[in-house]
Amino acid sequence: MGIAKVTRNYQVTIPKDVRTIQDINVGDTVFFSIEGGRIDFFKMKRESLLKETAGIWNGLIKEDSVKYVTKTRESWKRRSQRVKL
Repeated sequence: MGIAKVTRNYQVTIPKDVRTIQDINVGDTVFFSIEGGRIDFFKMKRESLLKETAGIWNGLIKEDSVKYVTKTRESWKRRSQRVKL
């Protein structure tokens, strides 16, 4: 594959063989994914961005927003009573 250096503007040039193999062209959108110490990026079709990322949090959220806000406000109230604000 190839090696690239990060510029002072945090930009990286994608090596030519990677661009060729993945058919990455000017104006294409890429999606970055971080897992552990590894960073992957994938070429995306613009129209598929929402489809590709939809459901990414599915199953990770245990409560709805109303319950979360209520629980947070209750904890703030208990904290303010402890410190007597």
